[in-house]
Amino acid sequence: MRGPILAMGMACLAAAQVTSQIPSQDTRAKADAEAIIRKSLERDFYNFNSVKDYTYVEREEDREYDGNRKLKKTESSTNEVLILAGRPYEKEVAKNDKPLSEHEARKAQEKMDKELVKREHMSASDRAKVEKEREEERAYLREIPDAFRFRLAGEESVSGQPAWVIEAEPKPGYKPKDSKANVLAKVRGRFWITQHDNRWVKIEAEAIEPLSFGLGLFRIAAGGAFRFEQKRVNDEVWLPTHILIRGDARLAYLKKVRAEIEITYRDYKKFQTDSKIVATEEK
Repeated sequence: MRGPILAMGMACLAAAQVTSQIPSQDTRAKADAEAIIRKSLERDFYNFNSVKDYTYVEREEDREYDGNRKLKKTESSTNEVLILAGRPYEKEVAKNDKPLSEHEARKAQEKMDKELVKREHMSASDRAKVEKEREEERAYLREIPDAFRFRLAGEESVSGQPAWVIEAEPKPGYKPKDSKANVLAKVRGRFWITQHDNRWVKIEAEAIEPLSFGLGLFRIAAGGAFRFEQKRVNDEVWLPTHILIRGDARLAYLKKVRAEIEITYRDYKKFQTDSKIVATEEK
């Protein structure tokens, strides 16, 4: 269930990536604003080059509700995010806020060891394939300047930072070229952008039409909501602190689910370039 719902959130986050580069002076010509937006899309959407320099703890809590919106089930998972061969890797360390059993911890370690060996022995063509897949996932973002219209709605202070409040609405008549861009026409957002460095520190977005994923087997109803917040770490990079995704969904056209996913991030630590994670069988 997490994947498709997070996909909705990533679509909203994509819109925020664009607004983070909108000039603080709304008197700029539209053509100039669009040029800045298009230039911003040349950056890595996931801020990969910065995130890969940090380890941290990620806790996800999934909540499921019944038809009366009464909490039915809650599950959580806590991961230690490590840098494995230059890329982040999630290693599970707890379930429902309880440490893994000895057997589960061993399985998690073995899984990480196998992934480390796999990454360290990737051929140049395999690495190029991974990068190509990442680029294909980001390709639809180039359509964002054509998909939204933006409006400066005011100013607020967020996390001690003065920020512009910017609203984004889908442009009427927008026709996506990439199939993944279909979702862009179905979300609206409100973004808080720092005035001193034009960084997005808070996002609130919602689906204004049903969203379909996985050949239509998973649908999120209109009204699905997404919230994102981040903070400045070590006075050098902005990193996530909180994500909340809420939506009514239908699985395989049959099961209706009301769910929330809440993800929190903490304990950011700079990864030392001379550090090395060694697989257990090598110790």
